Amino acid sequence: MLASVRDLDEARTVLEAGVDLIDLKQPADGALGALPADVIREVVAFVAGRTLTSATAGNVEPDAQAVQAAMARIATTGVDYVKVGLFPAGWQQGGRDYAAVHACLRGLAPLAGARRIAVMFADLAPPLDLVDAVAAAGFDGVMVDTAHKTGHSLPDVAGVEWLSGFVERARAHGLLCGLAGSLRVAHIPALAQLCPDYLGFRGALCAEQARVQALDVRAVLGVREALEEAQRLAA
Repeated sequence: MLASVRDLDEARTVLEAGVDLIDLKQPADGALGALPADVIREVVAFVAGRTLTSATAGNVEPDAQAVQAAMARIATTGVDYVKVGLFPAGWQQGGRDYAAVHACLRGLAPLAGARRIAVMFADLAPPLDLVDAVAAAGFDGVMVDTAHKTGHSLPDVAGVEWLSGFVERARAHGLLCGLAGSLRVAHIPALAQLCPDYLGFRGALCAEQARVQALDVRAVLGVREALEEAQRLAA
């Protein structure tokens, strides 16, 4: 279970609930809004290795120099994983050309002290061979999310066949693999059957299921319990 948090109080809540990966981002700033480095450092120091941590590098256009600089800034905070989005150029205006994304991936270098996760966006029509390019670029993981936070969840914009193919490609390359994107408790059983390494949540953990609201402890525990039940059934 990946739980996205925006500050120390929320990190404390999800750590006590037993989440497997605490993900730091600013939900008020789109899909991968980045938090200030000092906030990330504060949470990393508090977690102190008790679970894994990740942080987003921001909503950055596919330019290798800009993406590398954004990732390097986050890597200095001590998180285990730095997440970077694979946004096609001009995506907010409908752009879906992934040539610039492939070029960007080829221009990236490993980070000192942190592993890298690439984030694809199911509602931006990413080709599955982008997973191959992520592996070729030396990333440690890949996940799929939604870029437009307008109420549509991952299963609304990606079919089971596509998601299954995504997971299979990631596993074939030995990549850590995650699924996210406005997921609800009701989505857990079907997505768990695809056997990703983790499912990611933000809105489902919040008051009124609104991603920009504060976390609700009962909601966090409810998602945790639903995941555990799905795992028991799969076993």
